[in-house]
Amino acid sequence: QVQLVESGGGLVQPGGSLRLSCAASGSIFSIYAMRWYRQAAGKQRVLVASMTSGVRTYYVDSVKGRFTISRDNAKNTVYLQMNNLKPEDTAVYYCNADVQTSATPGMRGYWGQGTQVTVSS
Repeated sequence: QVQLVESGGGLVQPGGSLRLSCAASGSIFSIYAMRWYRQAAGKQRVLVASMTSGVRTYYVDSVKGRFTISRDNAKNTVYLQMNNLKPEDTAVYYCNADVQTSATPGMRGYWGQGTQVTVSS
């Protein structure tokens, strides 16, 4: 089966930067899209950024110009570079991927367990 493992979260001051990583492993045949979601305490999980295998990207308006999603297909890894961080960026960040596995026909979504990002002075 497929596993997604996030890393790179932590505590940072406003205006600082972090880079999140999400590595996929397991019986992967192909990955169509990889995404980053975030969920602040007491709020719903929302889509932050996404990238397809065709390198098409999406960003939620609140992070445009500050966050950049990138992908290393050889490593089955997606990154989220976060610059000029604000307190409202504080949340648990989750990786999500649309994966075609070697064992099961059809595409399905997989989730990582999340990494905490806290922006505070």
